[in-house]
Amino acid sequence: MNLPQRTLGRQGLAVSAIGLGCMGMSQSYGPADEAESIATLHRAIELGCTFLDTAEVYGAHANEALLGRALKGRRETVTLATKFGFNLGPNGERLGGMNSRPDHIREVVEGMLRRLQTDHIDLLYQHRVDPAVPIEDVAGAVGELVRAGKVRFFGLSEAGAAIIRRAHAVHPVTALQSEYSLWERNLEAEIIPLLRELGIGLVAFSPLGRGFLTGAVKRAEEYPESDFRRTDPRYQGANFDANMKAADVVRALAQAIGATPGQVAIAWLLHKGPDIVPIPGTKRVAYLEENVAAASIALSAAQRQTLEEALPPGSAAGPRYSPAGMAMIDR
Repeated sequence: MNLPQRTLGRQGLAVSAIGLGCMGMSQSYGPADEAESIATLHRAIELGCTFLDTAEVYGAHANEALLGRALKGRRETVTLATKFGFNLGPNGERLGGMNSRPDHIREVVEGMLRRLQTDHIDLLYQHRVDPAVPIEDVAGAVGELVRAGKVRFFGLSEAGAAIIRRAHAVHPVTALQSEYSLWERNLEAEIIPLLRELGIGLVAFSPLGRGFLTGAVKRAEEYPESDFRRTDPRYQGANFDANMKAADVVRALAQAIGATPGQVAIAWLLHKGPDIVPIPGTKRVAYLEENVAAASIALSAAQRQTLEEALPPGSAAGPRYSPAGMAMIDR
């Protein structure tokens, strides 16, 4: 199949209706497998899943460099999104804290362009809001990079309503990236209405509910030390039990319509509006193909209502991140 496109924001950024989160190719979910990751990227292009998401912090620069190698001769077939905002050393090591100073943004973008082996970034996000730097300064710096042709569109990640409004007043925000799924619906009360008011698209990461909506997850202690899920509060103790039970209705519906639970979860997101683009992450060709096939699944209004009533906002047990991680979310 060839995925249809969707438009993020009012500035005309066309992307594939389902994107590919690339973080797990370099960190958080077990050892890296470059050959399989590159095969997955190439298969994504074949399927029309051409909206690729990375960040300078993923794998300490390694993820951007991986995409640069994988996309030689294919750069013009994809839409590249990456993110700045952490205080990193020359080799991508975390030095602690955030850094969105305008001079730092300009500097890190040059490194991104080298690693990605390109002359422009299609969508550049601020990865997390930096409380030490006025968002107007951030938006202004990215606007300068847009005018210089090094960046095409500006995005924010995990920003709150006030920051979104202030940034958008300086330079148009094309997309907000945030966690959103049938299982994690914290954006529905305030953020999604604001995005639609301002004409900003939503890029939904973790659309499979951190794996819980697939039903194929294990308890935190069953993952290796290097795996992010070992420290995810939602995989631990009673939270794990509650979250597995909450996804039962998704698995039941999937079985009834001949789909996988993950496909139902992605299909639900696609039905939430043409301004929403999920970016399920994987480093495996088989999972990529399964995710992309969700675009062909039509859920009836009754089926969507069943899912939403079974998993209302606030269903997920446990915080999204550790206390330090939660402190970086601007809500």
